[in-house]
Amino acid sequence: MNENGVPATRVFLRPVGSPLTIGMSGLAIASLVDSGLDLRWLSLNQTHDVGLILLSVPFALQLIACIFSYLSRDGATGAAIGVLSMTWFATGLISATSTPGSRSGALGLLLLVAGGVLILSAMAVMIPKPLPGSVFGLSGIRFAVTGIYMLGATSAWRDASGIIGVVIAGAAAYCVLAFDLEGAEQRPILPTFRRGRGRLAILGEPAAKVDGVTADAGVRQTT
Repeated sequence: MNENGVPATRVFLRPVGSPLTIGMSGLAIASLVDSGLDLRWLSLNQTHDVGLILLSVPFALQLIACIFSYLSRDGATGAAIGVLSMTWFATGLISATSTPGSRSGALGLLLLVAGGVLILSAMAVMIPKPLPGSVFGLSGIRFAVTGIYMLGATSAWRDASGIIGVVIAGAAAYCVLAFDLEGAEQRPILPTFRRGRGRLAILGEPAAKVDGVTADAGVRQTT
């Protein structure tokens, strides 16, 4: 009962950890494996194997991250990771079923559109979280570059996509370490460049409130 004699309402929330680490893990894996094929570190006869990897590991990891991003009320991150997840799924499916070394105009168009949408979501993510937003934006550029190659551009575009993918894999791996340490210590250990609501979402911020609700996993509006 409250001071006016009205029965108090209690709201129980299940804490939700930041899904960024699992999403970035999937991105690092997918980017490096796909770049290995683009840069011919892997032979073309392993194209089907790469497709099966993309269908299983990064797709599943990023799908989970997408769901929990929305459960954490972080729509921008959820949208970005969701686009990544389904684009890797489509890329993996086509790679696993097509002739090694062949191009697909349909996949090229998909990558161009997915890259553009991903860049738009990345712009929203960058407002509170510049680090993951930048990685998402670079991934969108990588999709667009690959799409241009698939539509008939020279192999230089494929090589550029592979190089960008290696950079993305390194940046995503840094994000995994930085956000894992942040979650374990409940404060920034490595620079993550959070700002605004992104900074308030860190559990180490004393008495941080967002829209009148104490910032905590499960109730914060950004991961």
